[in-house]
Amino acid sequence: MWDDAFPSFLIGLREGLEGGLIVSILVATLVRAGARSRLPQVWTGVLAAVALALGFGAVLTFTAASLSATAQEAFGGALSVVAVAFVTAMVFWMRRSARSLSGEIKQKVTGALAMGAGMLILTSFLAVGREGLETALFLWTTARAAGESAGPLAGAGIGLVLAACLCWGLYRRVLKINLTKFFTATGAVLIVIAAGVLGYGLRDLQEGGVLPGSTAYAVDLSGGIDASSWYATLVQGVLNLTPAMTWVQVVAYVGYLAVVMTLFVRGVRASGAGAGAGGAPVSSPKPAAAVASAAPSADLPAAPAVPSADPAAATSDRGPGTETRPAQTSESDPESDPGSEPSPQSGPAPGSGPAAPAAPVRRRRPAWVVPVAVVAVPAVVAGLVVALGRPKPAGAQTVAVSETECGNGFTAPRTGRQTFQMHNTGSKTSEVYLIDPASNAVYGEIEGLAPGTTRDLVATVAGGSYAWRCVPTGGKAVTSKAVRVSGGAGAKAVVPVSEQDLAGPLQQYRHYVDAGLATLVTQTARLNDDIQGGHLDAARADWLTAHRTYSSLGAAYGTFEDFDKKINGRPDGLAGGVADKDFTGFHRIEYGLWHGQEAGLLKAPARRLAADAAGLCKAFPGQDFDPGDLPLRAHEILENTLQFELTGDADQGSGTELATTDANLTGTGELLTVLKPLLTSRAPRLLPTVERDTARLRALLDAAHHGDTWTPLDRLDAAGRARLDGATGQLLEDLAPVPDLLEIRKSA
Repeated sequence: MWDDAFPSFLIGLREGLEGGLIVSILVATLVRAGARSRLPQVWTGVLAAVALALGFGAVLTFTAASLSATAQEAFGGALSVVAVAFVTAMVFWMRRSARSLSGEIKQKVTGALAMGAGMLILTSFLAVGREGLETALFLWTTARAAGESAGPLAGAGIGLVLAACLCWGLYRRVLKINLTKFFTATGAVLIVIAAGVLGYGLRDLQEGGVLPGSTAYAVDLSGGIDASSWYATLVQGVLNLTPAMTWVQVVAYVGYLAVVMTLFVRGVRASGAGAGAGGAPVSSPKPAAAVASAAPSADLPAAPAVPSADPAAATSDRGPGTETRPAQTSESDPESDPGSEPSPQSGPAPGSGPAAPAAPVRRRRPAWVVPVAVVAVPAVVAGLVVALGRPKPAGAQTVAVSETECGNGFTAPRTGRQTFQMHNTGSKTSEVYLIDPASNAVYGEIEGLAPGTTRDLVATVAGGSYAWRCVPTGGKAVTSKAVRVSGGAGAKAVVPVSEQDLAGPLQQYRHYVDAGLATLVTQTARLNDDIQGGHLDAARADWLTAHRTYSSLGAAYGTFEDFDKKINGRPDGLAGGVADKDFTGFHRIEYGLWHGQEAGLLKAPARRLAADAAGLCKAFPGQDFDPGDLPLRAHEILENTLQFELTGDADQGSGTELATTDANLTGTGELLTVLKPLLTSRAPRLLPTVERDTARLRALLDAAHHGDTWTPLDRLDAAGRARLDGATGQLLEDLAPVPDLLEIRKSA
């Protein structure tokens, strides 16, 4: 979390300080001009700017959430590039404008005082609004890059609070900060961070199909660097650098950093030379009359005397000892405060002639109206943008499902994320699929829709043909009339898999398991002979060989029935633990071999293991193997590995957890080999990614393999275990879509 907080902390601190300095100058200028009554107008403009920034952030968040996955990548990538442009412009603007910022703001305030309340509100709104929009955009970008919002929000919040404290300290003259050096240093760091955001944004554009080269990697260190390690997480969170980067990312990162940093450093040197010729920084702004005597500063220029909207107020700026008595300051002069009203008791001066007709009394506007309006307007506008921009749920489009009719009430939907209300009007439970009628590819589905019930089906609709397919229990599939939707490409539909499609891969895998079991019978017989003859050293080596063979058959666990518990059961949950009579198989022998038990205590478990292996080999050809289990095992084998082997829970003393992990990885590879034709046609990018993940995990395991021995898990340092866990977790994450892609559907 906190590694993702630093970029947002820095942007919150810098943007907050910029906005805070502008507000400080506005306030100091008004105080010096004797126009304290106009301060609420400044705060109203600031409030409006904050409301606009929050509304902008809400629009970004909810607009992105309503897009398809591919469109989200493209949208996020484009805004990341825009954010980099804004941040770059902000860095150069502050470097160039720091010395003249105070004068520019005071000049605008002077004009606004003369033009009325509206202009003063607008001046403060425009001065602070840009900082707010930049902060919202950059914060949204960093939160999206981090994949979570807690860290970036916390970082930005801390930065903004610290900026507010610094601005208050500067204004009250309790702090002295060289703001020129501050903005220079943070500007350089932000350029480095922005380079990473640019690389991340371009990667999003590649994944969104906007830019080519998504698989052309210039750097791929994923085999040697654990992406989940603390240092990799820190670098990725702060700099957005990942172990694998494409050529587009690397060229953009290096090019941006080289060009922008060179221009920035050159500008800093030029500014430094100018400052050395005749400028001197001053520490902080000074409120009220103290501001008048302060010299202009490169850090935060002090506010000199500013002409009041009331000419009489100019007499208030006199030297010490001179009695100052403004005839009417802007606090009391009705003409200097458009919001005030004349006293109803005032009348013509004596002797001034006949009284003129009384002017109509203006009703004073409540003080809360404008602040509420400036907050409500951005909130309402943002709400309308979100409401109108998000696709409407197709709640009004209720689609009927029955044994005879399917899709009644279905009309061509709008593009975007849509919700369909599927109502079963028949008498049988049905499966419901939104399909492409030309290819039978599935866009969305509902399983087990009971009679008389209604459930929502959510799908992303783009250009193409759509139809409903309803498959009642025990009945024939019914397909609705197809409709055509205009628009671009969207979420890719999944071509359904039937039992017939999995029949070939299943047969290939059964042959693999049959051969493996035959080998296992031979190996467990040898292990039994070792123990019966009292050759325990040979038994340890043969135990590992046989156990690795069994572990490589992991996808068949579901069909081994009770044999798996006998052959590879653990003592967990047994009343007697390792001494329980039902603790048998590989782990029972492992416990005895590595805990110094004599051969006599292991002879019975060894005979039983050999007999159980032979029994499984004989029974397996006649056992049922559900084709639907095949895709599930692609994920479950390594899921069990991460849960048991890589935590050490399965180890009974041999320290061979990594050898077992290697065997499980081999079994997963065999499974993916038989599923490759089905996966390649449905997700062509999946297997290359999985192969890279597998190679990375294999390299880590090979590093722990030394001839006939393996490094025990508990002898790995924390970084080594983290790399293994991270590599396995990444492989699991990339294998997660396999069960959904190859799920047997009745629509096929």
